[in-house]
Amino acid sequence: MAASYDFGEEEFQACCGSSKFAREMVSVSPFFSLEQAVDAARRIWFNQVDVNGWLEAFSAHPQIGQASKSSNQTSAQWSKGEQSTALATATGSSLQELAEWNIQYQKKFGFIFLICASGRSTDKILAELKKRYSNRPIIEFEIAAQEQMKITELRLAKLFSTKQNVSSTKESYPPAFARKVEEDRVSIIGGHLSTVSGASTGKTLQTLTRTRPPITTHVLDVARGSPAAGIDVRLERWIGTQPRPLFGEVDVGGWALEGSSATDKDGRSGQLLSMVEAINPGIYRISFNTGKYFPAGFFPYVSIVFEIRESQKLEHFHVPLLLSPFSFSTYRGS
Repeated sequence: MAASYDFGEEEFQACCGSSKFAREMVSVSPFFSLEQAVDAARRIWFNQVDVNGWLEAFSAHPQIGQASKSSNQTSAQWSKGEQSTALATATGSSLQELAEWNIQYQKKFGFIFLICASGRSTDKILAELKKRYSNRPIIEFEIAAQEQMKITELRLAKLFSTKQNVSSTKESYPPAFARKVEEDRVSIIGGHLSTVSGASTGKTLQTLTRTRPPITTHVLDVARGSPAAGIDVRLERWIGTQPRPLFGEVDVGGWALEGSSATDKDGRSGQLLSMVEAINPGIYRISFNTGKYFPAGFFPYVSIVFEIRESQKLEHFHVPLLLSPFSFSTYRGS
C-alpha cells in the first residue's frame, strides 16, 4: 500500500511564502507522491492565490546575495543553499553591482528580483536581472510568479526527501522524484522538475519529468488589467506538403487540430495537448477568438505561429496573449 505524506502549514510556507498557498496545500493533503503535490501546488499557485499572495511569497525571499531574514528557519536554510553557487562565484565588485541592480529593480517593479538561483553563478544571475529589467511590469510580474513556482517545486522535493526512507521510496515514488535532492545538483528548467543523483555505477543520472503539458497559454486583458475569461483557444500543428507554411501562401488544409479549450476566470486555457515527455518538433499555431471577447475591437481573431525544433522537444512552451481592443503582444514564457 502506498505511503501518504502529510505536512503542516509551516512546512508548506517554507516552500512558498504565501500563507494562502500553505493553507490550500494543507486542505488538499495528504499526498501520495511528490508528483501529486507538485500538480496541486501549480494549480493552487496559479489559480487560487491572488496578487497579494504572490507579493507575500516574493517578499519572503532575500535579495540575491543577501542572507534570508525569514522567521521560517527551514526556508532560511534552503535559501542559503540555493544561493551557495552564486556566493561561491561572487567577487566584491560583482556583489556590489548585484546589490545596485537589485535596488533599481525593486524601485521599478515594486518587488524584489526573483529567480531560481540554484546552480547559477553571480554573473549569470546578474545578466538575467539586467535582461529582465527592460520588461514591462505586467510581463515581469508573470515571470516572477513562474520563478517562484520553480523554487516551490524544488523545495517540495526537499520537503518530501526529509520524510522518505529507502523502502518507501522504492514502493511509492517514480525515479525522477524518489531520490534525495541535493543542493546545487537540481536544475528547474521551464517547468520541468529534474532530479540529479548518483547511480550505482557512480555516474550522474538526470531524469526529466513534465508536470504540465508541453504547450500552455493564458490571456490577459491589458485594457482592463485583468485575466480574459471565456476566450476560445485552438492549438494546431502544420502538416502541409511544404515543410513549413510559406509567407503569403494560402494554407487551406495544412493545419491539424491538436486541441481546443476556453480560458477560465484566471485567463488560462484548459489542456490543449496531451501530457507527453517529448513533443513533436514542427510549426504550431495558437488561435484566439478575440472578436467574440471584444466585439467592437480591431481583431476578429489572433493567431500566433511558432516553431519547436528537434533540440527543443523536451522544453516547455508558454505562449501568452496580452490583449486590448486595438493591440496585442506575446512572448515566450516559461
